[in-house]
Amino acid sequence: MSQKLQTLGWVSAGILAGALATFSLQTTARNSIAPLPLEEIQQLAAVYGLIKSDYVEPVDDKKLITDAISGMVSNLDPHSQYFDKASFKEFREGTSGRFVGVGIEITQEDGLIRIVSPIEGSPADRAGLMTNDLITRIDDTAVKGLSLTDAVKRMRGEPNTKVVLTIFRKDESRTFTVTITREEIKTRSVKGEVIEPGYAWVRLSQFQDRTVDDFVTKVAEIYAKEPDLKGLVLDLRNDPGGLLDAAVAISAAFLPQNVVVVTTDGQLPESKATFSTTAADYLPRRIGLGIGSDPLRKLPAALKSVPLVVLVNEGSASASEIVAGALQDHQRATIMGSQTFGKGSVQTVRPLGPDTGIKLTTALYYTPSGRSIQAKGIEPDIAVDETAEGTPYASLRIREADLLKHLGTDDDPEEAARKEKEREQAMQRLEEETKANNGQPTRRQPQFGSAEDFQLQQALNHLKGLPVQVSKSDEERLAAATAEATAAAPSASPAAGATDASSK
Repeated sequence: MSQKLQTLGWVSAGILAGALATFSLQTTARNSIAPLPLEEIQQLAAVYGLIKSDYVEPVDDKKLITDAISGMVSNLDPHSQYFDKASFKEFREGTSGRFVGVGIEITQEDGLIRIVSPIEGSPADRAGLMTNDLITRIDDTAVKGLSLTDAVKRMRGEPNTKVVLTIFRKDESRTFTVTITREEIKTRSVKGEVIEPGYAWVRLSQFQDRTVDDFVTKVAEIYAKEPDLKGLVLDLRNDPGGLLDAAVAISAAFLPQNVVVVTTDGQLPESKATFSTTAADYLPRRIGLGIGSDPLRKLPAALKSVPLVVLVNEGSASASEIVAGALQDHQRATIMGSQTFGKGSVQTVRPLGPDTGIKLTTALYYTPSGRSIQAKGIEPDIAVDETAEGTPYASLRIREADLLKHLGTDDDPEEAARKEKEREQAMQRLEEETKANNGQPTRRQPQFGSAEDFQLQQALNHLKGLPVQVSKSDEERLAAATAEATAAAPSASPAAGATDASSK
């Protein structure tokens, strides 16, 4: 048995070393990094051999290798991923902007699937699914234990077929099921209108191939109706991101020529890049057609100076954070809403063959002033709640910094303890409120762009120079911090204290 085990181990080592040596040579040529360590490779081969010889039942070689690669990649960070043949095909279909499914952007969280954002107008959106909803079951299959790729496979399918999703909504502390009919998803990423004389609203739900052209068309329609526009609200709430060049182009629509929009930095030379408002940086696919192909040339000149508010929330991620950060750093817009998701990493897809590949985090985004977006996001200039009554369960919302293995520095222990205390208090309030309402949810976020959209109304107030109702949670936090600072201050006479207060 020991001889057999040793033979298996060396055969496995030979197979793995051959495959990995090829990869190592390619990697060394690209990066000038050291070859892969032999001792660790031998350990990997030994484990492979033990599983093949000693496991309770035979295990397919392909499954072992695939699972090893998948585990190696997925343990790097929440956004790196291995694609087998089926998932690679699905990924390519998804980036083309057309696929059959339910229409949601998702990520993995504690073994469950969290909805980053439903795609507007999709079956999931019509079914009422919301950002931060957790999918616990897909049909009769528990999500716990499924990879993100497997979950996507189960939710996609043929047109007009049905899938049953079991949803846990943290904000309402309830579980429910929805039956959704799959259909071809044709995402519409731009919508907008003149919402009152002199003021318009433009919403971007994703950054796709046609986003820039559709944005130009929509802005032209708005200016045709309202030539003397006094203010514009750019709505990036629940926009999960998308194409980098589209984000750079949208930023360039509002910014002067030749200013920086975003920089990236990573190990590879091509990962160290600067993207500016020049056409060459946002029209990589059209640059051969000449400058006349630049759709931004069709925009009215007034767009460069129209008073601008950008609305963001915890569902605004990646490309939408690039736009918000650029407009904030260049003081071109007032950012309003809540802190964004904080996905400040760049993923690059590397083929491993004709039908497999990996999506690997290769760089980090930085705003024009050099701020990292990663695990921090964009802090709004003016924090505004979702409703006039506040956002009492904001602490239950998940951002990049809450994901396991996220890149970036860990929270300060005191800050982490504060967040945990806020979550506990929010959960207690939620339970009490739900119980008082006979177990039914008590709050619904208004539809974006509607007359009941509180954040939009506050953005309009800001553009008009009217008072804005700032976030209640921010007011409470400021009051608590002030009270804590006052309690910790050294004792003083009333007169001295009054003088000190007035000097501040």
